[in-house]
Amino acid sequence: MGVIIRQSLKGTLANYIGVAIGFFTTFFILVRYLTPEEIGLTRVILDAAVLLAGLSQLGTNSSIMRYFPYFKDEENKDNGFFFWTLIIPLVGFILFTLLFILFKAPVSEFFYEKSPLFVDYYYLVIPIAFWMLYNTVFEFNASVLLKIAVPRFIKEVGCRIFLLVTYLLYGFDVISFDGVIKGFSIIYFLCTLLNIGYLISLKRVSFKPYFKFPTPALRKDFTFYTLFLVTAAVVGLITPSINTFFVSAKMGLESTGVFTIALYIVAIIEMPYRSLGVVSLPSISHAMKDGDLKLTNQLCKSVSLHQLIISVFIFMVIWMNIDIFFELLPNGDRYSGGKMVIAILGFSRILHSSLSIAISALGFSKHYYFSLIYTFILTFVAIVLNNKLIPIYGINGAAWATLISYFVAYLFLLPFLYFTTKVSVFSKRQITVVFIFLIMFLMEYYWDRLFEMPSSIGMKIAFYCVKTIVICSLGIVTVYFSKVSADINRIIEKILRRR
Repeated sequence: MGVIIRQSLKGTLANYIGVAIGFFTTFFILVRYLTPEEIGLTRVILDAAVLLAGLSQLGTNSSIMRYFPYFKDEENKDNGFFFWTLIIPLVGFILFTLLFILFKAPVSEFFYEKSPLFVDYYYLVIPIAFWMLYNTVFEFNASVLLKIAVPRFIKEVGCRIFLLVTYLLYGFDVISFDGVIKGFSIIYFLCTLLNIGYLISLKRVSFKPYFKFPTPALRKDFTFYTLFLVTAAVVGLITPSINTFFVSAKMGLESTGVFTIALYIVAIIEMPYRSLGVVSLPSISHAMKDGDLKLTNQLCKSVSLHQLIISVFIFMVIWMNIDIFFELLPNGDRYSGGKMVIAILGFSRILHSSLSIAISALGFSKHYYFSLIYTFILTFVAIVLNNKLIPIYGINGAAWATLISYFVAYLFLLPFLYFTTKVSVFSKRQITVVFIFLIMFLMEYYWDRLFEMPSSIGMKIAFYCVKTIVICSLGIVTVYFSKVSADINRIIEKILRRR
């Protein structure tokens, strides 16, 4: 676990530097210089590009994790594995781009009434998606080599710096908003270029195909697995974008802008999993391949527990300061209507970030094809609930649709995973964490009712800082003395010894 922990820490550091840049970009630049409608349009375009890129992968990201152990051979540059990770997504991109063009008319009709601007930029989704696709492919190639820190830095820091520069150029009238949208494609191209350069520097990739290496049995298994993943992707990749698409189509891009700001805020909750989860996946894949059930359970429970602890504390920091945040935010009154969206989506992010390792575990098992049922349930429930709840509750309805759909889908997935593979993500220690979370939540609730809010902005900031420090400190102390995590206790003890 030493390499995993080191790479995870480096990746997490890159994530949070990226979060800091993204925070500044979103909440001091984006909301100042872009209207809610323009923010909504950028979100819909990027979500559409993510969807097209994800479908085009033909499951390459999961295939890289699953099949790399079979190709792994450092002396022979992994038997041409890298070549296949380039060709398969290219085939997928050509196929789904043709479908994207063919379906322009019905898609345009869906958006035209409330969000006609998206229709105007429809074809710009294609180049953005292409560079997103290969950016992801190169990142996963690095992750199986346990070299995730640099690609994570490129994605989380480099890409965000490029975006910040683009928005500043628009804010100072150097480029038009049309230039901002076209700039997305240039940004992802530059990030892809940096990633391929880093991979080549590792001297483990080869553009030369080894046609004789994959055995007939391996080719057959890969073909079946890829067909399954494509089917799953068609359903599963729609789910993260459903909210954005439905809010845009039913309420307009201005409401999408408010919803987008809420999404940006709660996205911080899942940041640690982007490193801890990704770096842990190769080890879980190897353990599943070797039939090491004990190690698989240990890894899954550890990831799930630590994600729950981290996500709970991040959510509490966000929720305890949300009112002062909107007060300090430029044009904050335009976006404060998304407060309840943040609460509901925050719970959904806690649920998903702490349990999503189960999806990966099932994907690496011989029963991987049953995860398709999970994606069908998740997507079907999300579509039905978005369609029903948005007209009644607006953007809050979209948030409820997300939370309920995740809850229903995991209610199916987790028992199925245990009964088919004997792998579980649960431990008794998670109950303790939930109990600690409830105590912190109640403390925050009564704090605002026991102490009078100051009137001056300076005193208000101090009030919120004191509340956050006191409640979080008590939470950390409780985590330490309850001994829910030996790893966290070691980190705390190491920090205390340095003092």
